Amino acid sequence: MAERPRFSIVIPCFNEAGYVTDALLSLRKQDFDGVFEVVVVDNNCTDDTAGIARDFGARVVAEPVPGVCNARQRGTEAAFGEIVVSADADTVYERDWLSRIDARFREDDRVVAVVGPCRYADGPRWGAVYGRLLFGAVNGFYRLTGRAAYASATNIAFRREAWTGYDTSLTQGGDELDQLRRLRKQGRVVYDHGNPTYTSGRRLNRGLAYNLFVTLPVHYLLTYAVNRVAGRRVLGQAPAFREADR
Repeated sequence: MAERPRFSIVIPCFNEAGYVTDALLSLRKQDFDGVFEVVVVDNNCTDDTAGIARDFGARVVAEPVPGVCNARQRGTEAAFGEIVVSADADTVYERDWLSRIDARFREDDRVVAVVGPCRYADGPRWGAVYGRLLFGAVNGFYRLTGRAAYASATNIAFRREAWTGYDTSLTQGGDELDQLRRLRKQGRVVYDHGNPTYTSGRRLNRGLAYNLFVTLPVHYLLTYAVNRVAGRRVLGQAPAFREADR
């Protein structure tokens, strides 16, 4: 019988052929010396995302219901690992990223999750400042209170046994905000500010004002709050990052 993976890295994908190669290459180069798998969720891709993932040795599973929460739910259900890691297709990972996560789990058996920040790998200059300020505030709050208030969905690792599911009535933001809320109820969540991921700046292509006054307060915070209270999707997905792909 094959050894159970220590980690399952789950990557939800909708038409990510232009990005997923770099993500998978960075995962192939990890210095972690244990067993891990990569699970790519095909969320109705019409491009070659699934084929590229298979070429890199990833296990591809299909989720026909659109939406990132549905895709992460399907990928986590299919995961074999002791620890599941939420990742993204347009994100790359430092060589020691996974081994650092592993070390934090091994420090304390009470730790149910290890989460971290992301930085923008490209895009406008203000994006780098925006990301550092956002996660600098998250880190300051964690140092003061011991509470991980936010994490990037590109960088959330949790024990499979502590997972209670994704709320698939939610949209963007639900995969990180709601999952953190659930995990905090299960045990200790460690925020590791020194282990970032590097994600595409395509999220910033509508400008600083749009991100400050629309994306964050409306598409993430308000949409998450309304849908969670209602228990269904009252407010829908944010507009796609790449309109041509939709």
